[in-house]
Amino acid sequence: MTKTAQKLWAEVDHYFDRLIPPDPAFYAALAANRKAELPAIDVTPLQGKFLELLVRVSGARLVLEIGTLGGYSTLWLARALPQDGKVITLELERRHAEIARANLQNAGILDRVDLRIGRAADLLQALVAGKAAPFDLIFIDADKASYPEYLDWSLKLSRPGTVIVADNVVRDGKVIEPDNLDPNIQGVRRFTDLVAAEPRLSATVLQTVGSKGYDGFALAVVIR
Repeated sequence: MTKTAQKLWAEVDHYFDRLIPPDPAFYAALAANRKAELPAIDVTPLQGKFLELLVRVSGARLVLEIGTLGGYSTLWLARALPQDGKVITLELERRHAEIARANLQNAGILDRVDLRIGRAADLLQALVAGKAAPFDLIFIDADKASYPEYLDWSLKLSRPGTVIVADNVVRDGKVIEPDNLDPNIQGVRRFTDLVAAEPRLSATVLQTVGSKGYDGFALAVVIR
């Protein structure tokens, strides 16, 4: 990736941002995340809008998000839900969760969000043990090394028709490097192998470029 390409991708992102109506809550959430010096790994506004559209198109009422950070993507997911809808979002870091809670409260959407703090694997196991209702849409955007485990739990929390979305699966193209020792790369590769071998899933990957560089989403639907 050259700097010229990165600049062009960012400019194209900016051009298409006109498709997103201005909303102070989203600007405020990003500003709060920057002020708190959270990792700059939020989805872009266009990607957030993509998540919103997935919720609307799928008719989802119950959404699971694995990885909250400052709640920017959570806000997109929750805004798309009907009044009686709910997002259960899982975050490891208490400080990140506190910032997310404040952002969601500021946006007037906290009543649609159940924010849980702890190791995602433990929280997912608790959902299964508690016989949680199957989710309509699951968004995986946490530590990539654990994506295979998150997929396993997600299938346990799904039903036919559940949409599963996993972010950051292209990794600047490094996902094709079998000998790359980065645990994030290996996690995504194993996740991809599992999706490909899973007869319950129909899946694809959309490569993306934009202000965040070169990456992509995996999208799958549970078919049985």
